Amino acid sequence: QVQLVESGGGLVQAGGSLRLSCAASGSIFSINSMGWYRQAPGKQRELVSTITRSGSTNYSDSVKGRFTISRNNAKNTVYLQMNGLKTEETVVYYCNGKIVGANLILAEIPYWGQGTQVTVSS
Repeated sequence: QVQLVESGGGLVQAGGSLRLSCAASGSIFSINSMGWYRQAPGKQRELVSTITRSGSTNYSDSVKGRFTISRNNAKNTVYLQMNGLKTEETVVYYCNGKIVGANLILAEIPYWGQGTQVTVSS
C-alpha cells in the first residue's frame, strides 16, 4: 500500500511564507511526477505546481514567482515553498504523486494525500 502524508500547513499572515512537505511511503517502485493542488470549499481542485522526476517544473500563473516546488527523490518527498501568501489562498492543499507500485503489475497510479489546511490572515 502506498501513502502520501502532507505536513507544514498552518496559519500565516498575508505576505508570509509556509513550506509544505509530502512524503510517500509504502511499496514503491518509482515515483514519476509529483505535485501540489489546492481546493477551496465548493470549488474544483486546481493545479498549483508539478515536478517531474528529473526536476522539470510547472506552475499555475497565479503562483509563478512566489511558490517554488522541489523534491528529494531519495526520500520520496516533494516540497512547496510558498512566499507572499494571499488571503484568498486560504484553502486545503493536496499532494499528488504518480507512483508505480512495487508489485507484479508495475502500473502508474495517481495517489493523493489527505490534505493540509493553509490559512492566510489579513
